[in-house]
Amino acid sequence: MMSRKVLITAAATAFALAGCRSEGDIVVEQGVGISALRTTCPAVGVPDYTGNLTTFTREGARTADAIDVTASITNVRSTCDESGDQVYATATFDVLAQRRDNRGARTVTLPYYSVVMRGGSAVVAKRIGQVTLNFADGEYRAQGTGTGAAWIDRAAATLPEDIRAQITRRRRAGEADAAVDPLTQPEVQAALARASFELLVGFQLTQDQLRYNATR
Repeated sequence: MMSRKVLITAAATAFALAGCRSEGDIVVEQGVGISALRTTCPAVGVPDYTGNLTTFTREGARTADAIDVTASITNVRSTCDESGDQVYATATFDVLAQRRDNRGARTVTLPYYSVVMRGGSAVVAKRIGQVTLNFADGEYRAQGTGTGAAWIDRAAATLPEDIRAQITRRRRAGEADAAVDPLTQPEVQAALARASFELLVGFQLTQDQLRYNATR
């Protein structure tokens, strides 16, 4: 799986911005006046190089004059229900497309995927979908919508109590570990990774299409 950082709508370390806190919450200061509160909801985003798709009029052609249709994933929105034992999250996005020849009505269907990742590297589930774009006669542009969804076991996305206690324990001046950030400890980082999930969406590309996106 390629690296992931584009259009992330929740922090990749499984922290989400929040305006309040209560005792026992895991809160990380991220700057003056900004806090982050951990959530069981997955981060949502688009992996690098998979947010765009280009088709060509001739097989093997990669020049600008041979471009047929270009499409981009944009306006990614997420919803999440973490009230039950199974956390349910969705990612909805728009696909904006443009064609080079506007003559005649035309329908174009493009494949996309949604994948649930755990710990930044393990694929939990993957699904393939399609978005249909309808170009009207004389129109260069068309728009469609896609959706990805994820079911995540709440227990798997919850930190163990001993790790929570290690992070939230009050430290007093003079203690041996008073100046040590608990989030830098290997066992804490490993537990955070195991409990961190992502719901990622992108175009289902061929190797040639992925290579084109990475080098254009």
